[in-house]
Amino acid sequence: MPRSEPMPMPPKLASLDHLVLTVADLDATLAFYSTVLGMRPVPFDPDAAKPRWALHFGTQKINLHLKGAEIEPKSDHPTPGSGDLCFLSSAPLSDWQGHLQAQGVRVLDGPVPRTGATGPLISLYIRDPDGNLIEIATPA
Repeated sequence: MPRSEPMPMPPKLASLDHLVLTVADLDATLAFYSTVLGMRPVPFDPDAAKPRWALHFGTQKINLHLKGAEIEPKSDHPTPGSGDLCFLSSAPLSDWQGHLQAQGVRVLDGPVPRTGATGPLISLYIRDPDGNLIEIATPA
């Protein structure tokens, strides 16, 4: 019986640099993520007639694609509202609850215990203008 060679290990990934959200209303998305979540909107080319936008936070960013005007290559089925994102915060969730209430953003669930990439979390859940599920979490 022939011996099969072990499969080589793939190179290691280090971190997530960015992800892409497909959005229905660019202005509503920029307003929500900057006002509600404190992200910094940055245009790719501010001098373009219709600049592309990214939302920067920490050392990551979210690139925004307007539905019907996605950048190639793109996912097979880009759809507004199909995302489920978890953001870590160093601020207490009680601060977030007060801020979300002041912004008129309904908390769907939480604070509730969850499991994160590096350990237990306590999380709140909200939705963005497209209906993406947004989790705001702190280490438990």
